[in-house]
Amino acid sequence: MTDAEPTSVNENKPAASAREIKALAHPLRLRILRLCGLRELTNKQLADRLGQDPGTVLYHVRQLLSTGFLEAAEVRTGESGALEKPYRSTGRSWNLDTALREAGPGGPLAPIEAFREELTEAGPDAIASLSRFVLHLSEKDAEDLITRIGAVLDEYTQSDRQRSDQPAYGGIFVLHRSPD
Repeated sequence: MTDAEPTSVNENKPAASAREIKALAHPLRLRILRLCGLRELTNKQLADRLGQDPGTVLYHVRQLLSTGFLEAAEVRTGESGALEKPYRSTGRSWNLDTALREAGPGGPLAPIEAFREELTEAGPDAIASLSRFVLHLSEKDAEDLITRIGAVLDEYTQSDRQRSDQPAYGGIFVLHRSPD
């Protein structure tokens, strides 16, 4: 890292298009992206892992393929000798800070719902760290906090392939205005 002032997180990632927002506004699609970011998986493997009907999963896979968040990997021979068509995440980043609000009432909560489902699946022993906090911040302070945390996360995500032999950790950073 340099001594330069961190840039806004929004400047590092392109804004999502309307089609991308729609594709990312569903918790199941976000879970598919996460799983295919860890390893190449077939539609059947995804359906089994997510406890969903293969037809439902295929519909969501196609939405992610059409927006470039997933791509087809090389066809391979499965354990039974049949040909399998796996998918993998393209690793595209996007900025959804304000975009998911345009996706309707459930849009902004889709990443949180996906994370909740993943955390439930992993179990309480999987939590490495949990911080719950309330801060009194000006708009500038809030923007600074988001930028600084975003810079740390970007540093790790940009170098993640170098640590692909290590255990995978998931996380989410959400800063919200308190209703009080």
